[in-house]
Amino acid sequence: MKTLTACTLDCPDACSLMVETDNTGVIRVLGNPDHPITSGFTCAKIKRFGKRLRSPNRITRPLLKKEGQWKEIGWEEALGMCAAKIQGYRSDPASILHILGGADKGILRMLTDLFFARLGASRVAGCLCDDAGIAACIADFGSLDHNDIRDLINARWIVNWGKDPSRSSIHVAALMLKARQRGAQVLTISPGGDANIKYSDVMVQIRPGTDRFLAAALIKLLVERGRVQQEIFDKTSNWDAFRELIYSHSIYELCGVCGVSKDDIERVFSFYARSDPVTTLIGYGVQRHLYGGENVRFINALALISGHIGQSGGGSYFNISSLRNLNIEWAKGAGDIQRRTLLFPTIGRDILEANDPPIRMIWVNGTNVVNQAPNSLKIAEAFAAADFTVVVDAFMTDTAERANLVLPCRLLLEKEDLVGSYLHNFVHYVRPAVETPGEAKDDCWILSEIGKRLNPPVLLPDTEACIQASLASPFLETGLDGLKKTGFAEAKRSRIAYEGMAFTHADGKYRFPVALHPEPLPPPGYPLRLLTLVRKEALHSQILPEAHDKIPTVWVAKENTMLQEIDLDLDVFIASPLCRLKVKLKTLPGLHPEAVVYRRDDWIKFGGGVNQLIEAGLTDMGDCAPFYQQYVRLEN
Repeated sequence: MKTLTACTLDCPDACSLMVETDNTGVIRVLGNPDHPITSGFTCAKIKRFGKRLRSPNRITRPLLKKEGQWKEIGWEEALGMCAAKIQGYRSDPASILHILGGADKGILRMLTDLFFARLGASRVAGCLCDDAGIAACIADFGSLDHNDIRDLINARWIVNWGKDPSRSSIHVAALMLKARQRGAQVLTISPGGDANIKYSDVMVQIRPGTDRFLAAALIKLLVERGRVQQEIFDKTSNWDAFRELIYSHSIYELCGVCGVSKDDIERVFSFYARSDPVTTLIGYGVQRHLYGGENVRFINALALISGHIGQSGGGSYFNISSLRNLNIEWAKGAGDIQRRTLLFPTIGRDILEANDPPIRMIWVNGTNVVNQAPNSLKIAEAFAAADFTVVVDAFMTDTAERANLVLPCRLLLEKEDLVGSYLHNFVHYVRPAVETPGEAKDDCWILSEIGKRLNPPVLLPDTEACIQASLASPFLETGLDGLKKTGFAEAKRSRIAYEGMAFTHADGKYRFPVALHPEPLPPPGYPLRLLTLVRKEALHSQILPEAHDKIPTVWVAKENTMLQEIDLDLDVFIASPLCRLKVKLKTLPGLHPEAVVYRRDDWIKFGGGVNQLIEAGLTDMGDCAPFYQQYVRLEN
């Protein structure tokens, strides 16, 4: 049997899918050939999703921890226990903390937030992913937007700032290859650790975290060499102050900070100095540094100064909101209830420091937060301090291990939903394609049933009504019945963002950054910048328990000076001031000698969990986690 559905994983591509099942239980997941972006292919992560659904380690009944042991219980007992706990803390609702992650990008996940909003529970804000870059783009342009991603094939020159499309967005990778077939040249700026050599004509290595200095040097060169059109300055509000900022630094100084040679500076300059269209792609890693927002802002400024914003084949791409083409007013139904907010990047510390009231109960869905957020051991300590913790998950993750009660959830391909994309402007109907194993339930059903048991009850709207309401958007010309037939619909959006350099600030003008902060030096004894890069085969800790390596691998450059201090015949560890992990050490061509690469998302319980090494903190903008600001060392 074939079922037309869509992917709700936290991935920009938001693929339209064809799911094939047979009477032997085999599940094949294919890209929909009729979808303009998916184009008949999908990633390794979703191709393997059938194994995730049928894993022998999947939780299919509620589990209660008693005296340190897990015991299966029925749903009636589990729901009653949850309702009793919530009812007990409801008189002081801020003592309940809801942690909602983004592992599922379907719109119905917002029902879980609506439930806790109506209670007045504490919530989590900030981001582990992209909010520094989002805040930067809004500060620059006045909104979050970019050209239709299909316009990438119209570029004559593409500058890729650190994006690894082979692992993070295979449909962007396909468009890059198509653009090259049409004659485009691709230049990649990266510390290494990615697969960009096959997608690039020119590679430029940069010191991690210093992209803003390279962009500043290029802006200065463009101005000094008279390569900036005067009318561009008329479209900006603070050019004079920005020019003074740029001219307070020499080209020599800027190049020294980012570690880019004079020859490589000229190579990048030769791309941005073109009169025909230049596209700028900004990877998420660029903004996972202390000054990540500033990095993105200077790259945007370079794209603007060089004259390549607001035109076909040009533009600066970071991302867009996956909800922007939908009407989600129904999800804001909590009225004026004030809620205490803790921050995702510092969640362990924030829980432990919360008082008046302290956090007594924690509810987690859509995230393996103990594993995924910085300073994992502090988060585990915070969970241990709560009276009662409920985790909704399909596997016994590092977070589930620290719960009192684990409730089994349905996964992608097992439930109905609606999903947009943070890459393109299509929305998709998500229909169930396979049977749910055991007694797993979707998150909305769980909280709806609990809500009915409360006094007074907390009643959630019907899921179909939420989907119907979401489609009542000025950008869509489809209803639910029509969407079920086609599987997807394209929103009405301009194909060119900021066409004619008309920006969405109140005065219509662009804003330049106002500061260029120095890059902090590494702390004594920890000389290597830790880059916890994305995997190809698994997303956000969704590695199956049976697929974990016993010892994680890290990669360094052959030129890395710490190799001289390591005896490879002894155990090797990667260490930060917080802790250390035993690792396998390999070398990787093209990697910056000051960097060490760790493919993130393995679990603490299996010997991994790189976020144990990473200090909690915040980026300069957007309350994002500066994962790549962490310095480490190798040791025996």
